[in-house]
Amino acid sequence: MRRASERWYVRGVAAGAAALVLAGCGGGGEEAAAKALGKAEVVSILPDAKAMPGWRTQLEPDAQEPVPEYPPAFCLTKDKKKRATACGEITFYGVAAYVRKPDVTSLNYWVLAYKDEKTADAAYDAIAEYYGGDRVGVGAVPVKIGEPGAEREANRAATGTMGGPATITQLRVGTTVLGISTGTQGEKAVSDQEVKDLAAMFAERAQQAQDGDKPSAGVTGG
Repeated sequence: MRRASERWYVRGVAAGAAALVLAGCGGGGEEAAAKALGKAEVVSILPDAKAMPGWRTQLEPDAQEPVPEYPPAFCLTKDKKKRATACGEITFYGVAAYVRKPDVTSLNYWVLAYKDEKTADAAYDAIAEYYGGDRVGVGAVPVKIGEPGAEREANRAATGTMGGPATITQLRVGTTVLGISTGTQGEKAVSDQEVKDLAAMFAERAQQAQDGDKPSAGVTGG
């Protein structure tokens, strides 16, 4: 079920936070087209080293065709029926990971591709129900990320799996469902502006692939 969009605004960035500026990105919002993507297109959506200056590559972008009995480990839902909806209909999936040494921050991307927009919409709902709210950590709160993609949600907790602040962002763009997670061993969270910019960049790359273009969106100032 498609959710009604909410318009969010970010009114500032914490002093001292590194600026993260979109490079080569257009505006967010509802996607103009939706088509099924192939393996190479799924790989192209994942940000590469060129798109992620300031971050060290930990896992290069890669995509696979899923084995039905063993869906991607990050495709999680609350029950078996929803798992079949979200994880049993994947055509291709991809992952990439980065790390930023100064603040010991990890950054992970994942993409799930589906045969059509209706299937992706249902999958997004099932996955968002699992990952939303406190899944990132106890006492999680929403992060305002604007309106990237057709559907979106982001949450932050003060203590995640790495011991420090963590975020999980989920997006749907056309026939793809996207995820971004951040975590740190330190005390400083990835800023709201960074979370927002990463989401916009990732959604833009997915939209570029949907439009038949080579994804070129990236970030600077990492």
